[in-house]
This record gives sequence, C-alpha cells and structure tokens, in this order.
Amino acid sequence: MNRTFFSVGEYIRLSREDGDKAESDSIVNQKKLLSDYIKKQEAFVVYDIYVDDGFSGTNYNRPAFQRMIGDIENGKVDCVIVKDLSRFGRDYIETGRYLERYFPERNIRFISVTDHIDSFVQAYDMLLPIKNIFNEQYARDISRKIHASIQTRQQAGEFIGAFASYGYRKSPSDKNKLVIDEYAADVVRSIFDLYNKGYGKLRIAGILNEKGILCPSAYKNANGESYRNASRPGTPFFWSYSTVSRILQNEMYIGNMVQGRKNQHMRGKAKSVPRKDWVIVQGTHEPIIDINTWQKTQELLQRRMRNLDLASSPSALAGFLKCGDCGRALVKKTGSSDICYYCGSYVRSGRQCCTPHKISYKILEHILLDDLNAILHSMNNLSHFIQMQQNDSAVICHDYQSEKKRIQTELERTQKLKKAVYEDYREELLSKEDFLAYRQDYAHKEELLDKQLASLNQKEYSDKAPDIEDIPWFRHLLTYHRIESLDREIAAAMLHEIIVYENCKIKIRYCFSDERTDLHR
Repeated sequence: MNRTFFSVGEYIRLSREDGDKAESDSIVNQKKLLSDYIKKQEAFVVYDIYVDDGFSGTNYNRPAFQRMIGDIENGKVDCVIVKDLSRFGRDYIETGRYLERYFPERNIRFISVTDHIDSFVQAYDMLLPIKNIFNEQYARDISRKIHASIQTRQQAGEFIGAFASYGYRKSPSDKNKLVIDEYAADVVRSIFDLYNKGYGKLRIAGILNEKGILCPSAYKNANGESYRNASRPGTPFFWSYSTVSRILQNEMYIGNMVQGRKNQHMRGKAKSVPRKDWVIVQGTHEPIIDINTWQKTQELLQRRMRNLDLASSPSALAGFLKCGDCGRALVKKTGSSDICYYCGSYVRSGRQCCTPHKISYKILEHILLDDLNAILHSMNNLSHFIQMQQNDSAVICHDYQSEKKRIQTELERTQKLKKAVYEDYREELLSKEDFLAYRQDYAHKEELLDKQLASLNQKEYSDKAPDIEDIPWFRHLLTYHRIESLDREIAAAMLHEIIVYENCKIKIRYCFSDERTDLHR
C-alpha cells in the first residue's frame, strides 16, 4: 500500500443506552484524542469527521456511519480512524466483516488508536475477534439491564415514553408523571361526546378538520416536540378515522398507565406485543374521561363492529386500484344501480385531503375486457404466452433455491462458529459463562434457520404452477381466445395495478407488458 498521504475519515460514536462512559468516551474527548493522534502523522489529511451521537453500536444503520461508507464507495476516504473498537461497533460479526473483508477489499486503512491496531502497519491481532465478542457481550449485558430497569419502572406506574398521549403532557417537576393538557383534553372529551351522541369516526374526524384543530402529531410539533409521523398527509390538521379510533380505545384517558406495547430488542426493529402482555397500572394519573363514559363508549364500539363476509361478495379488483394523486387505495361503494370506487382519503377525510376520483365498476370492467381481448387478439401464439405465465413459477422456484442455498450457507457458518466458540472455551480464551451464553445464541440461530428452511420448502411446494388444463380461464382462452367476464382469478393473473385519476383517466399496469394509459369519460 504505497501512498504519499491518506484521506482520513474520523469516526466518533456515543450512546448513553449501551452504557458508554460519559467522561472517557464523550464526543469532545474522542475528537481531541483523534485530533492529537492525527497531528503526529505527516501523511494524514482529514477529509471529514463523522459523528453519531446517541446511536447504539449494535446497529450499523447510523446516519454518520452510512455517510462515511458512501464517501468510501465514492473514493473520498481511504483511511478510517476510531478511538477504540467499541466506538466502531459492538456487533462482533458485522465488525469482523468490515475489518476483515470490506476494508481490505477496498484497500482502506483502519486504525483503532487505543487498541493499537493499524492495518497498514501489521495484520490484525489474533485476539481481535475475541475483543469484538467482548464488546458485543458488554452491549448485550447493558441492554438486558436497561430492559429490566424499564420493566420495573413500568410496573411501578412511571411514564417512561418519549411522548405523552394526546391530552396529557409530562409533569414539569417529574418527567415520569403525566398531567392533563387542558386544551388537548377538551378535544378528547369532545371526541368521546360526539361518538356517544351517534357521530361516526369519519364524521368526527371531518368536524375536527373543518374546525382547523391540529391533529395529535401536528399539535406535538407545535409545542416544540420533535415528533414525526411519516404516514400523515401534508395538511397540519388532518384527523383520520384511525386517529379517532385510537383515542376512543386508549385506556390512558381513564387514568390507567398503559405501556409495553412494543418490545425493542438489541438488534432489529421494535415489535408489537400482544395486548395481554401490555403493562397496565391503574390510577396513576388524573383521568380525562369518567368511567361511565368510557364503558358506554366501549360498548358502542363493540356493537358497531361489522364482520365483513368477503367470500359472499368478492371484489375482482380489490387491492389493485390506487388513487393517482395521494396514492391511497380506492374503496368500493355500492349504489342502487352500480358499484363505484372512490379515493380512500376523500371518503375518510373529505376534499381537504383529496378529490373523489370516482369511477364506475362497469366502466372499469368494460375498459379491461376490451383492452385484454385486444391484447390477446394481437398475440400470434397464445399457447406461448400461457407457457410464459407458467414459467413464472419456475422463476419463483429458482428464487426459492437461491434463498435456501443462502440459508444453508448461513446455517453451516453458524455451526462452525459454535464449534469455534467451544474450542476457544477449551483453550481457556472464554469463561464458562460466556461460552454457555454464546452457545445458546448460536443454538437459537440454528433453530431459526431450520424453521426458515422448512417454511421455504413448504412455500416452494404450494407455489408450484398447476397444469394448464387445471386453470379454467387459461382453458377458456385456449378454446375461445376471448375473455367474456372479469373475475378475481383473471385480475390476479393479469393485473399489477390500476391507477385512477380524476375525470376517469386510468393507467393500467399489466403483469406481462408495459403500462397503458387510457382516457374515458
């Protein structure tokens, strides 16, 4: 590696949640240590400093880290310097992948100052993987302790969330206590009152929108809270059916603390927890809704729930229709003489969110039948087309084989790692406690991979294509070369999506061809 100078990326990370020490590992101290080190090196030119403040080392999807990787890919950085390995990351598998494969393949010099690691000077120490394991085990241990502490505080009725439920705010004197926010609480009371007077959830949302009342996410932002809701449309007072529904079912409003709805593991996204496992502590804060109103509301909610019998009235186009402006699915409404589809945003929230995009099912069916039959008529070899459709399943099977091969490779790798950990234990490089913990982790991973293989085998069997003669509409096409009526089976095989714009302008995307655009009025 002959270079006159290196373009350096200083990487700095700090996370309170994984137990980092505020004094020795602070952002300021890391910057100073790296700066002092670089000043002594004549061949180093700092390209940029990448700082992830408040991000766990067990997840590499950190903004500054990913920006640094992007600069590496673009040839702007060819040397990465960190204070120590734990600042780089605490996932020993991913850390090893970057240090032993990713960086060497791109001729990236890696330096960990306090660990005395410099890939340009010498090969990595044989104990480097063990250091990475210890870093991850430290993070895992801290994660368990934090999780246990959170559960204890939840069970004690302390509020530990980042944002209080709409209608409440954190007490200025104790952030673990909730007090009523009178303005928002009045809105909550009016929602319950309107519902008990017979107003539906959509109508209640419409009333709130008409009055220009900020929805919960916008209200939080207006009060200086950095709250984000990616699914919320642009208008700041967009109340929706689902928002009203959540408020009507939120037990927090009768003074009970409800927490533990999601479970955040050390790796991966938070997962929803079944209601029976939520942590609910009664009487922890002042109620907004009295118990009689609450019980009446819950009875009404149960009474108004409808069980839709989809089998008795199947919709051939359900799931294929989307609004061309807001992207929401179209919903079906049955009139006295025809079935029509409308934009879901318009149906739920009115014109302030979107326009009707109304289109008749009869018009859609007429367009699709004419279009499909014209396509079929223009095809020189219908049987060849049908064979192409069946070949899709062969592609799926190939995809399954590739995925199965990947899982099998990962399974073999896991088994080797489990064996290696045992050998480290025998060589007294690992304590018995660490060995048992790692062996259990690998056993769980083996079990998960075995289940994934079994699931893929089942899917591969169920997705095998039936014979042509077993598909009624294929057999019909072979006989008559024409589709007489539209049904769910034909729609699922032919259509990718139908985008509906105003004035009955539609864009059809078929599974087997480029999109077609038609104007119909």
